[in-house]
Amino acid sequence: MKKWFVLLIGFMLMVMLVACGDSNDDAAVEADGDEDNEAVETDDDDTAVEEQEDITLRIAWWGDQPRHELTNEVIEMFQEQNPHIRIEPEYAGWDDYWQRLAPQAAANELPDIIQMDLSRITQYADNNQLADLTPYIGERIDVSNIADTIVSGGEVNDGIYGFNLGVNAVGFHYNPALLEELGVDEIPEDWTWDDYIEISEKAADAGVYFDTGMKADVFFHYYLRTHGHSLYGADGGLGYDDDQLFIDFFTMVKDQVEKGLTPTPDYLAQLSGFEDDPVVKGEGVGIWQWSNQFVGLQQVAGVPFNMHPMPGPGASDGLFLKPSMYFSIAENSEHKEAAAQFIDFWVNDIEANKIILGDRGVPGSSAVKDALASEVSEAQAAIFEYIEWAEQNSSDMGPPDPAEAGQIIDLLDNLAEEMAYGQATPEDAADRFRQQAEGILN
Repeated sequence: MKKWFVLLIGFMLMVMLVACGDSNDDAAVEADGDEDNEAVETDDDDTAVEEQEDITLRIAWWGDQPRHELTNEVIEMFQEQNPHIRIEPEYAGWDDYWQRLAPQAAANELPDIIQMDLSRITQYADNNQLADLTPYIGERIDVSNIADTIVSGGEVNDGIYGFNLGVNAVGFHYNPALLEELGVDEIPEDWTWDDYIEISEKAADAGVYFDTGMKADVFFHYYLRTHGHSLYGADGGLGYDDDQLFIDFFTMVKDQVEKGLTPTPDYLAQLSGFEDDPVVKGEGVGIWQWSNQFVGLQQVAGVPFNMHPMPGPGASDGLFLKPSMYFSIAENSEHKEAAAQFIDFWVNDIEANKIILGDRGVPGSSAVKDALASEVSEAQAAIFEYIEWAEQNSSDMGPPDPAEAGQIIDLLDNLAEEMAYGQATPEDAADRFRQQAEGILN
Protein backbone atom coordinates (compact mmCIF):
# COMPACT_ATOMS: atom_id res chain seq x y z
CA MET A 1 0.00 0.00 0.00
CA LYS A 2 2.77 2.35 0.89
CA LYS A 3 4.51 1.43 -2.38
CA TRP A 4 1.46 2.39 -4.46
CA PHE A 5 1.07 5.59 -2.48
CA VAL A 6 4.69 6.58 -3.16
CA LEU A 7 4.28 5.79 -6.87
CA LEU A 8 1.10 7.88 -6.99
CA ILE A 9 2.80 10.85 -5.35
CA GLY A 10 5.76 10.57 -7.77
CA PHE A 11 3.47 10.44 -10.77
CA MET A 12 1.62 13.57 -9.62
CA LEU A 13 4.90 15.44 -9.13
CA MET A 14 6.00 14.54 -12.68
CA VAL A 15 2.75 15.87 -14.14
CA MET A 16 3.13 19.10 -12.22
CA LEU A 17 6.74 19.57 -13.42
CA VAL A 18 5.79 18.91 -17.04
CA ALA A 19 2.94 21.40 -16.81
CA CYS A 20 5.19 24.03 -15.32
CA GLY A 21 7.81 23.36 -17.99
CA ASP A 22 5.26 23.75 -20.77
CA SER A 23 4.03 26.99 -19.25
CA ASN A 24 7.53 28.39 -18.97
CA ASP A 25 8.37 27.30 -22.51
CA ASP A 26 5.26 29.00 -23.84
CA ALA A 27 6.18 32.20 -22.02
CA ALA A 28 9.70 32.01 -23.39
CA VAL A 29 8.44 31.43 -26.90
CA GLU A 30 5.99 34.33 -26.54
CA ALA A 31 8.76 36.59 -25.25
CA ASP A 32 11.07 35.53 -28.07
CA GLY A 33 8.28 36.21 -30.52
CA ASP A 34 7.85 39.73 -29.13
CA GLU A 35 11.56 40.38 -29.49
CA ASP A 36 11.52 39.17 -33.08
CA ASN A 37 8.52 41.35 -33.86
CA GLU A 38 10.18 44.36 -32.29
CA ALA A 39 13.35 43.72 -34.26
CA VAL A 40 11.42 43.44 -37.49
CA GLU A 41 9.53 46.65 -36.76
CA THR A 42 12.78 48.48 -36.00
CA ASP A 43 14.39 47.15 -39.17
CA ASP A 44 11.42 48.31 -41.22
CA ASP A 45 11.61 51.77 -39.71
CA ASP A 46 14.64 53.42 -41.30
CA THR A 47 14.27 56.40 -39.00
CA ALA A 48 14.57 54.29 -35.85
CA VAL A 49 17.64 52.52 -37.19
CA GLU A 50 19.37 55.77 -38.16
CA GLU A 51 18.57 57.34 -34.82
CA GLN A 52 20.29 54.46 -33.02
CA GLU A 53 23.48 54.29 -35.03
CA ASP A 54 26.35 56.76 -35.13
CA ILE A 55 26.18 58.77 -38.34
CA THR A 56 28.60 61.16 -40.02
CA LEU A 57 27.19 63.67 -42.48
CA ARG A 58 29.15 66.00 -44.71
CA ILE A 59 27.65 69.40 -45.50
CA ALA A 60 28.98 71.93 -48.01
CA TRP A 61 28.13 75.58 -48.57
CA TRP A 62 29.53 78.76 -50.07
CA GLY A 63 29.62 82.16 -48.43
CA ASP A 64 31.68 84.68 -46.50
CA GLN A 65 33.12 84.53 -42.99
CA PRO A 66 29.95 85.62 -41.13
CA ARG A 67 27.98 82.85 -42.87
CA HIS A 68 30.63 80.27 -42.05
CA GLU A 69 30.52 81.21 -38.37
CA LEU A 70 26.75 81.17 -37.96
CA THR A 71 26.38 77.94 -39.94
CA ASN A 72 28.89 76.22 -37.67
CA GLU A 73 26.93 77.48 -34.65
CA VAL A 74 23.74 75.89 -35.97
CA ILE A 75 25.61 72.66 -36.70
CA GLU A 76 26.85 72.56 -33.10
CA MET A 77 23.30 73.11 -31.82
CA PHE A 78 21.98 70.29 -33.99
CA GLN A 79 24.73 67.92 -32.82
CA GLU A 80 23.96 68.68 -29.18
CA GLN A 81 20.35 67.64 -29.74
CA ASN A 82 21.37 64.65 -31.89
CA PRO A 83 24.58 63.30 -30.35
CA HIS A 84 24.58 60.26 -32.62
CA ILE A 85 24.98 62.50 -35.69
CA ARG A 86 28.33 64.12 -36.43
CA ILE A 87 28.49 66.76 -39.16
CA GLU A 88 31.66 67.62 -41.08
CA PRO A 89 31.53 71.10 -42.66
CA GLU A 90 33.07 72.00 -46.02
CA TYR A 91 32.85 75.62 -47.12
CA ALA A 92 34.43 78.13 -49.50
CA GLY A 93 33.77 81.27 -51.49
CA TRP A 94 31.48 81.12 -54.52
CA ASP A 95 34.03 80.29 -57.25
CA ASP A 96 36.08 77.85 -55.18
CA TYR A 97 32.91 76.13 -54.00
CA TRP A 98 31.80 75.05 -57.47
CA GLN A 99 35.35 74.14 -58.49
CA ARG A 100 35.52 71.76 -55.51
CA LEU A 101 32.05 70.36 -56.06
CA ALA A 102 32.55 69.39 -59.71
CA PRO A 103 35.18 66.65 -59.16
CA GLN A 104 33.24 65.33 -56.15
CA ALA A 105 30.18 64.99 -58.35
CA ALA A 106 32.19 63.24 -61.06
CA ALA A 107 33.53 60.76 -58.49
CA ASN A 108 30.06 60.20 -56.98
CA GLU A 109 31.37 61.54 -53.67
CA LEU A 110 29.23 64.62 -53.11
CA PRO A 111 28.63 65.75 -49.52
CA ASP A 112 25.39 64.45 -48.00
CA ILE A 113 23.92 67.96 -47.79
CA ILE A 114 24.78 70.44 -50.53
CA GLN A 115 23.98 74.12 -50.64
CA MET A 116 22.60 74.52 -54.15
CA ASP A 117 21.93 77.55 -56.34
CA LEU A 118 19.11 78.18 -58.80
CA SER A 119 21.65 78.40 -61.62
CA ARG A 120 23.04 74.91 -60.91
CA ILE A 121 20.17 72.84 -59.53
CA THR A 122 18.81 71.67 -62.90
CA GLN A 123 22.26 70.54 -64.02
CA TYR A 124 22.86 68.42 -60.92
CA ALA A 125 19.31 67.08 -60.88
CA ASP A 126 19.43 66.09 -64.55
CA ASN A 127 22.70 64.27 -63.91
CA ASN A 128 20.99 62.18 -61.19
CA GLN A 129 23.36 63.60 -58.57
CA LEU A 130 20.61 64.95 -56.30
CA ALA A 131 17.95 62.98 -54.43
CA ASP A 132 14.27 63.74 -54.93
CA LEU A 133 13.10 65.20 -51.60
CA THR A 134 9.42 64.46 -52.25
CA PRO A 135 9.35 61.35 -49.97
CA TYR A 136 10.74 63.40 -47.07
CA ILE A 137 8.55 66.49 -47.42
CA GLY A 138 5.72 66.35 -44.91
CA GLU A 139 7.27 63.26 -43.34
CA ARG A 140 10.82 64.12 -42.33
CA ILE A 141 10.69 67.81 -43.28
CA ASP A 142 7.73 69.59 -41.69
CA VAL A 143 6.06 71.98 -44.14
CA SER A 144 2.90 72.71 -42.16
CA ASN A 145 3.96 76.36 -41.77
CA ILE A 146 5.58 76.74 -45.19
CA ALA A 147 3.63 77.78 -48.28
CA ASP A 148 3.45 75.41 -51.24
CA THR A 149 4.87 78.13 -53.48
CA ILE A 150 8.03 78.20 -51.38
CA VAL A 151 8.41 74.42 -51.40
CA SER A 152 7.82 74.29 -55.16
CA GLY A 153 10.69 76.75 -55.62
CA GLY A 154 12.98 73.70 -55.61
CA GLU A 155 11.02 71.85 -58.28
CA VAL A 156 12.86 70.43 -61.28
CA ASN A 157 10.85 68.41 -63.76
CA ASP A 158 8.62 66.16 -61.62
CA GLY A 159 10.53 66.24 -58.34
CA ILE A 160 11.76 68.54 -55.56
CA TYR A 161 15.56 68.50 -55.72
CA GLY A 162 16.32 71.36 -53.36
CA PHE A 163 14.58 72.72 -50.29
CA ASN A 164 14.11 76.47 -50.53
CA LEU A 165 15.96 78.11 -47.62
CA GLY A 166 14.52 81.59 -48.02
CA VAL A 167 13.37 84.36 -50.32
CA ASN A 168 15.73 86.88 -51.91
CA ALA A 169 15.65 89.97 -54.11
CA VAL A 170 18.44 92.05 -55.63
CA GLY A 171 19.03 95.66 -54.70
CA PHE A 172 21.64 98.32 -53.94
CA HIS A 173 23.12 98.31 -50.42
CA TYR A 174 24.91 101.53 -49.58
CA ASN A 175 26.51 103.69 -46.90
CA PRO A 176 24.18 106.72 -46.49
CA ALA A 177 26.79 108.76 -44.61
CA LEU A 178 29.28 108.42 -47.45
CA LEU A 179 26.55 109.21 -49.98
CA GLU A 180 25.84 112.49 -48.18
CA GLU A 181 29.53 113.39 -48.39
CA LEU A 182 29.09 113.36 -52.17
CA GLY A 183 26.40 116.00 -51.87
CA VAL A 184 23.61 113.48 -52.50
CA ASP A 185 21.04 113.43 -49.70
CA GLU A 186 19.36 110.27 -50.93
CA ILE A 187 18.94 108.07 -53.97
CA PRO A 188 15.73 108.89 -55.87
CA GLU A 189 12.96 106.41 -55.13
CA ASP A 190 12.32 105.68 -58.81
CA TRP A 191 15.84 106.20 -60.03
CA THR A 192 17.01 105.36 -63.54
CA TRP A 193 20.24 104.16 -65.09
CA ASP A 194 20.99 107.77 -65.99
CA ASP A 195 20.68 108.67 -62.30
CA TYR A 196 23.07 105.83 -61.50
CA ILE A 197 25.69 107.14 -63.92
CA GLU A 198 25.32 110.71 -62.66
CA ILE A 199 25.82 109.74 -59.02
CA SER A 200 28.74 107.50 -60.01
CA GLU A 201 30.50 110.49 -61.53
CA LYS A 202 30.00 112.51 -58.34
CA ALA A 203 31.55 109.66 -56.37
CA ALA A 204 34.56 109.54 -58.68
CA ASP A 205 35.05 113.30 -58.28
CA ALA A 206 35.18 112.71 -54.52
CA GLY A 207 37.79 109.98 -54.93
CA VAL A 208 35.61 106.95 -54.16
CA TYR A 209 33.73 104.32 -56.14
CA PHE A 210 29.95 104.50 -56.21
CA ASP A 211 29.73 100.70 -56.61
CA THR A 212 31.98 97.73 -57.22
CA GLY A 213 30.43 96.46 -60.45
CA MET A 214 27.63 94.06 -61.30
CA LYS A 215 27.65 90.28 -61.61
CA ALA A 216 27.13 89.87 -65.34
CA ASP A 217 24.46 87.16 -65.45
CA VAL A 218 22.40 88.42 -62.50
CA PHE A 219 22.10 92.03 -63.58
CA PHE A 220 21.98 91.49 -67.33
CA HIS A 221 19.07 89.16 -66.65
CA TYR A 222 17.43 91.88 -64.55
CA TYR A 223 18.02 94.43 -67.34
CA LEU A 224 16.44 92.09 -69.90
CA ARG A 225 13.39 91.59 -67.69
CA THR A 226 12.88 95.36 -67.45
CA HIS A 227 12.48 95.23 -71.24
CA GLY A 228 10.05 92.31 -71.21
CA HIS A 229 12.61 89.60 -71.97
CA SER A 230 14.79 87.17 -70.01
CA LEU A 231 18.17 85.53 -70.25
CA TYR A 232 16.70 82.09 -70.96
CA GLY A 233 13.72 81.31 -73.13
CA ALA A 234 10.98 78.74 -72.62
CA ASP A 235 12.12 76.94 -75.78
CA GLY A 236 15.54 76.19 -74.31
CA GLY A 237 17.45 78.96 -76.08
CA LEU A 238 18.16 82.58 -75.17
CA GLY A 239 15.16 84.59 -74.05
CA TYR A 240 15.80 87.69 -76.17
CA ASP A 241 16.25 88.32 -79.91
CA ASP A 242 17.52 91.90 -80.00
CA ASP A 243 21.27 92.03 -79.38
CA GLN A 244 21.05 95.79 -78.91
CA LEU A 245 19.90 95.03 -75.35
CA PHE A 246 23.20 93.24 -74.73
CA ILE A 247 25.14 96.09 -76.34
CA ASP A 248 23.39 98.81 -74.34
CA PHE A 249 23.82 97.12 -70.97
CA PHE A 250 27.45 96.10 -71.34
CA THR A 251 28.42 99.42 -72.93
CA MET A 252 27.22 101.08 -69.72
CA VAL A 253 29.16 98.58 -67.59
CA LYS A 254 32.31 98.94 -69.70
CA ASP A 255 32.17 102.74 -69.60
CA GLN A 256 31.92 102.67 -65.80
CA VAL A 257 35.20 100.75 -65.62
CA GLU A 258 37.00 102.79 -68.25
CA LYS A 259 36.08 106.05 -66.48
CA GLY A 260 37.28 104.68 -63.14
CA LEU A 261 33.78 104.80 -61.71
CA THR A 262 33.89 101.12 -60.78
CA PRO A 263 36.97 98.92 -60.10
CA THR A 264 38.69 96.87 -62.77
CA PRO A 265 38.27 93.08 -62.83
CA ASP A 266 41.85 92.45 -61.69
CA TYR A 267 41.26 94.69 -58.65
CA LEU A 268 38.08 92.80 -57.78
CA ALA A 269 39.83 89.44 -58.28
CA GLN A 270 42.18 90.26 -55.40
CA LEU A 271 39.31 90.68 -52.93
CA SER A 272 38.84 87.71 -50.61
CA GLY A 273 35.44 88.75 -49.28
CA PHE A 274 33.57 91.57 -47.62
CA GLU A 275 36.60 92.35 -45.47
CA ASP A 276 38.55 93.61 -48.50
CA ASP A 277 35.69 95.31 -50.32
CA PRO A 278 36.09 99.06 -51.00
CA VAL A 279 32.63 99.58 -49.50
CA VAL A 280 33.81 98.19 -46.16
CA LYS A 281 36.99 100.25 -46.29
CA GLY A 282 35.06 103.46 -46.89
CA GLU A 283 36.36 103.65 -50.47
CA GLY A 284 33.03 102.81 -52.09
CA VAL A 285 29.45 103.91 -51.52
CA GLY A 286 27.55 100.70 -52.15
CA ILE A 287 27.31 97.25 -53.62
CA TRP A 288 24.82 95.42 -55.87
CA GLN A 289 23.81 92.16 -54.25
CA TRP A 290 21.06 89.88 -53.01
CA SER A 291 19.07 90.94 -49.95
CA ASN A 292 20.28 88.07 -47.76
CA GLN A 293 23.86 89.41 -47.97
CA PHE A 294 22.90 92.71 -46.33
CA VAL A 295 23.44 91.58 -42.73
CA GLY A 296 26.89 90.14 -43.43
CA LEU A 297 27.96 93.34 -45.17
CA GLN A 298 26.82 95.54 -42.30
CA GLN A 299 28.39 93.29 -39.68
CA VAL A 300 31.78 93.46 -41.37
CA ALA A 301 31.57 97.17 -42.19
CA GLY A 302 30.46 98.11 -38.68
CA VAL A 303 28.48 101.12 -39.90
CA PRO A 304 24.79 101.51 -40.84
CA PHE A 305 23.81 100.68 -44.42
CA ASN A 306 20.57 101.21 -46.32
CA MET A 307 18.81 99.09 -48.94
CA HIS A 308 17.42 100.55 -52.13
CA PRO A 309 15.52 99.08 -55.11
CA MET A 310 17.06 98.62 -58.52
CA PRO A 311 17.10 101.35 -61.19
CA GLY A 312 14.47 101.49 -63.93
CA PRO A 313 12.48 102.12 -65.93
CA GLY A 314 10.61 98.83 -65.65
CA ALA A 315 12.03 98.00 -62.20
CA SER A 316 8.94 96.07 -61.08
CA ASP A 317 9.15 93.92 -64.22
CA GLY A 318 12.84 93.29 -63.65
CA LEU A 319 12.60 92.44 -59.97
CA PHE A 320 11.54 88.97 -58.84
CA LEU A 321 11.59 86.95 -55.64
CA LYS A 322 14.21 84.25 -55.95
CA PRO A 323 14.92 81.25 -53.77
CA SER A 324 18.07 82.50 -52.10
CA MET A 325 19.54 79.02 -52.24
CA TYR A 326 18.62 75.45 -51.42
CA PHE A 327 19.78 72.54 -49.33
CA SER A 328 19.89 69.47 -51.53
CA ILE A 329 20.66 65.89 -50.58
CA ALA A 330 23.19 63.97 -52.66
CA GLU A 331 21.89 60.87 -54.40
CA ASN A 332 25.08 59.08 -53.26
CA SER A 333 24.32 59.83 -49.57
CA GLU A 334 23.93 56.76 -47.38
CA HIS A 335 22.02 58.73 -44.74
CA LYS A 336 19.29 60.61 -46.57
CA GLU A 337 16.88 60.39 -43.62
CA ALA A 338 19.38 62.06 -41.29
CA ALA A 339 20.21 64.67 -43.94
CA ALA A 340 16.48 65.47 -44.25
CA GLN A 341 16.31 65.71 -40.46
CA PHE A 342 19.01 68.41 -40.52
CA ILE A 343 17.15 70.35 -43.23
CA ASP A 344 13.99 70.19 -41.11
CA PHE A 345 15.96 71.52 -38.14
CA TRP A 346 17.36 74.35 -40.25
CA VAL A 347 14.04 75.58 -41.62
CA ASN A 348 11.80 74.97 -38.60
CA ASP A 349 13.77 75.22 -35.36
CA ILE A 350 13.12 78.60 -33.73
CA GLU A 351 16.35 78.75 -31.72
CA ALA A 352 18.43 77.79 -34.74
CA ASN A 353 16.80 80.56 -36.77
CA LYS A 354 17.60 83.06 -34.05
CA ILE A 355 21.21 82.36 -35.01
CA ILE A 356 20.63 82.27 -38.77
CA LEU A 357 18.48 85.43 -38.79
CA GLY A 358 17.69 85.14 -42.47
CA ASP A 359 21.29 84.96 -43.72
CA ARG A 360 20.11 82.65 -46.49
CA GLY A 361 16.99 84.65 -47.23
CA VAL A 362 13.79 85.54 -45.41
CA PRO A 363 12.59 82.28 -43.78
CA GLY A 364 9.77 80.41 -45.48
CA SER A 365 8.14 79.23 -42.24
CA SER A 366 5.46 81.61 -41.00
CA ALA A 367 6.06 80.34 -37.45
CA VAL A 368 9.75 81.18 -37.69
CA LYS A 369 9.07 84.63 -39.12
CA ASP A 370 6.61 85.39 -36.32
CA ALA A 371 9.08 84.22 -33.69
CA LEU A 372 11.87 86.33 -35.18
CA ALA A 373 9.80 89.50 -35.35
CA SER A 374 11.06 90.67 -31.97
CA GLU A 375 14.49 89.09 -32.30
CA VAL A 376 15.94 90.49 -35.51
CA SER A 377 18.42 93.31 -35.66
CA GLU A 378 17.75 96.55 -37.49
CA ALA A 379 19.65 95.17 -40.48
CA GLN A 380 17.58 92.01 -40.56
CA ALA A 381 14.38 93.97 -40.11
CA ALA A 382 15.39 96.02 -43.17
CA ILE A 383 15.61 92.80 -45.20
CA PHE A 384 12.19 91.63 -44.04
CA GLU A 385 10.80 95.04 -44.92
CA TYR A 386 12.47 95.06 -48.35
CA ILE A 387 11.13 91.61 -49.21
CA GLU A 388 7.65 92.64 -48.09
CA TRP A 389 7.94 95.64 -50.42
CA ALA A 390 9.30 93.47 -53.23
CA GLU A 391 6.33 91.12 -52.96
CA GLN A 392 4.16 94.01 -54.12
CA ASN A 393 6.63 95.41 -56.66
CA SER A 394 7.97 92.43 -58.60
CA SER A 395 7.02 89.89 -61.25
CA ASP A 396 7.00 86.10 -61.45
CA MET A 397 10.42 84.49 -61.43
CA GLY A 398 9.67 82.17 -64.34
CA PRO A 399 11.03 78.65 -64.86
CA PRO A 400 14.28 77.47 -63.22
CA ASP A 401 17.54 78.05 -65.04
CA PRO A 402 18.51 75.36 -67.58
CA ALA A 403 21.09 72.70 -66.81
CA GLU A 404 23.66 74.58 -68.89
CA ALA A 405 23.28 77.80 -66.88
CA GLY A 406 26.69 77.35 -65.24
CA GLN A 407 28.39 77.39 -68.63
CA ILE A 408 26.40 80.45 -69.69
CA ILE A 409 27.45 82.28 -66.52
CA ASP A 410 31.12 81.49 -67.14
CA LEU A 411 30.79 82.64 -70.76
CA LEU A 412 29.19 85.93 -69.72
CA ASP A 413 31.79 86.53 -67.01
CA ASN A 414 34.64 85.98 -69.48
CA LEU A 415 33.11 88.28 -72.09
CA ALA A 416 32.37 90.96 -69.49
CA GLU A 417 36.01 90.85 -68.41
CA GLU A 418 37.21 91.15 -72.01
CA MET A 419 34.97 94.18 -72.54
CA ALA A 420 36.15 95.79 -69.29
CA TYR A 421 39.78 95.45 -70.46
CA GLY A 422 38.98 96.74 -73.94
CA GLN A 423 39.79 93.37 -75.50
CA ALA A 424 36.33 93.12 -77.04
CA THR A 425 33.66 95.59 -78.02
CA PRO A 426 30.08 95.12 -76.79
CA GLU A 427 29.02 94.59 -80.41
CA ASP A 428 31.54 91.80 -80.91
CA ALA A 429 30.77 90.28 -77.50
CA ALA A 430 27.01 90.32 -78.22
CA ASP A 431 27.56 88.33 -81.41
CA ARG A 432 29.95 85.86 -79.78
CA PHE A 433 27.66 85.40 -76.81
CA ARG A 434 24.67 84.58 -78.98
CA GLN A 435 26.57 82.08 -81.11
CA GLN A 436 28.27 80.32 -78.22
CA ALA A 437 25.29 80.43 -75.84
CA GLU A 438 22.92 79.02 -78.42
CA GLY A 439 25.43 76.27 -79.10
CA ILE A 440 25.65 75.44 -75.39
CA LEU A 441 21.89 75.55 -74.82
CA ASN A 442 21.08 73.49 -77.92
